[in-house]
Amino acid sequence: MRMVIVTGMSGAGKSTALKVLEDTGYFCVDNLPIPLFLKFVEMSAQPDANLDKVAIGIDIRGGRSFARLAEELDVLKEKEIPHEILYLDAGDDVLVKRYKETRRSHPLAKDGRLDKGIAAERKELEFLKMRATYIIDTSNLLTRELNQEIRKIFVEGKEYKNLYVTILSFGFKYGIPSDADLVFDVRFLPNPYYIEELKEKTGQDKVVQQYVMDNDKAPVFLEKVTELLEFLLPNYILEGKNQLVIAVGCTGGKHRSVTLANAIYEKMKEKEDYGFRIEHRDITKDSITKAK
Repeated sequence: MRMVIVTGMSGAGKSTALKVLEDTGYFCVDNLPIPLFLKFVEMSAQPDANLDKVAIGIDIRGGRSFARLAEELDVLKEKEIPHEILYLDAGDDVLVKRYKETRRSHPLAKDGRLDKGIAAERKELEFLKMRATYIIDTSNLLTRELNQEIRKIFVEGKEYKNLYVTILSFGFKYGIPSDADLVFDVRFLPNPYYIEELKEKTGQDKVVQQYVMDNDKAPVFLEKVTELLEFLLPNYILEGKNQLVIAVGCTGGKHRSVTLANAIYEKMKEKEDYGFRIEHRDITKDSITKAK
């Protein structure tokens, strides 16, 4: 039997994860009271239970008894009952935004202060994150991307190394992304903006891509960045990092940065050890600014 404990920060996507698991054949139980946790696990593990795949949603709603969960997990280990822990996380600012959009109240925000509730929850869940088999940071994930990651782990059986990489193009004139871990400046390449027939196009257009990549320095840059990432990613994992934002910038975020971000993504996306997504932050900002 495969048993998955789904937990993590409120608002990080646990309900979505449980729904995906249920759709793929898991018997799912959400918000199981902690005093019933061990009994349920032991019953599910019995041969006559006829359960091949079980997912249990556990979170801070367990109240005062939540602290007992660490002891219960120790018992599972002692009894050699196999289990995996899927921990869903997100940045504090993202969680605040999600709560405000849904107008839900945080289970620990007794005085109405979301930030205090999130901080308290993060502290109480720390022991679970330390024990987690898989950690998925959903800060920059769309629902379908989270679905894909969960299916990759629990359906396709691919090895998961707890690192999700966002490759982000941007324009320096609009500011460096505040969440960037690595920033690459491609303004050393000729700017298509000054070519009349390319000015209104973007790095999504093949003619712009060809112009940028035809420069001798562009393929060399791409090769060196790829080699650097192949070295860095496994080392970031060893340091416990589970999310990485690689920002590629040019002046306006429309031509060169988009082209190179796409090229890096195409080079890296086939690596099964990591999850990759591409985003172009400023690709339409020039046209919007002009329209105003």
